[in-house]
Amino acid sequence: MSVGRVTQSMLSHRSLENLQVGLGRLGQLQEQLTSGKTINRPSDSPSGTSSAMRLRTSMTQVQQFQRAAQDGASWLSTVDNALTTATDTVRNARELGLQAVNGAMGQSSRAALAASVDQLRESLIGTANTAYLGRPVFGGVTAGTTAYDASGAFVGEPGAVVRTVGDGSRVRVDVGGQDAFGADGDSVFTHLSALSTAITAGDDAAVGTALAALAADLDRLGTAQAEAGTRAARVDQAAQVAADAELRMKKDLSAVEDVDLAATVVQLQLQEVAYQAALGATARVLQPSLREFLR
Repeated sequence: MSVGRVTQSMLSHRSLENLQVGLGRLGQLQEQLTSGKTINRPSDSPSGTSSAMRLRTSMTQVQQFQRAAQDGASWLSTVDNALTTATDTVRNARELGLQAVNGAMGQSSRAALAASVDQLRESLIGTANTAYLGRPVFGGVTAGTTAYDASGAFVGEPGAVVRTVGDGSRVRVDVGGQDAFGADGDSVFTHLSALSTAITAGDDAAVGTALAALAADLDRLGTAQAEAGTRAARVDQAAQVAADAELRMKKDLSAVEDVDLAATVVQLQLQEVAYQAALGATARVLQPSLREFLR
């Protein structure tokens, strides 16, 4: 059996190849420590790169859910504050109506009460035009900036403003103006006008009718606020779910990409020792000349 002859050239070539491999490994460890990442290019770990890409895609999606939930929460918070203000306004108007029927009043006193009711009505129209980022929260899907005109007529566009806050989870974040304030012709604004007219005329029966209508308006406002609160709770829950999912994905991504600092430092030190030893051994084995070889 013949054995291939190992020449000085072959020995030099192989030694240099081994040195190059060791130097490459040393450089890779140094790069990992510098960047803090075990994967600095796809070739470092094709499978790890694929996992990281999938995790980043999923993280982008849950971050979109979080942004949608935050936007939805702001919409619903604006709605809740507006409905609270509207409820207080209608209650104040009813108190004025009760004053009108519970005591003898002169025409000037009635006129003053009616003027106060008119002011409350105007204030309520302003509340009904409450906007978030330039969009009226009671205006449906209108492209305009108001839900009600100065007469109290609905000028919005019926429709639901919806946010996708999770995988397959869509939540309405507005309240329809007519759901909160009533349909045109039978709205809280109509009832406030009727109350003002009845107080001015001293028509206690008509005042009583308007007060009963305003009581129903309060019930409707309360129902709308309760429904908005339920949706706000759903949005908050969805935001928490998305935040928890993002945290888990960040941990998984860190496990795939981030370097183990202590372990990598130890590996670097070992690799440096091995490389220095290889340099020394190669220097002794590869004689530069016959003279050195014979020495």
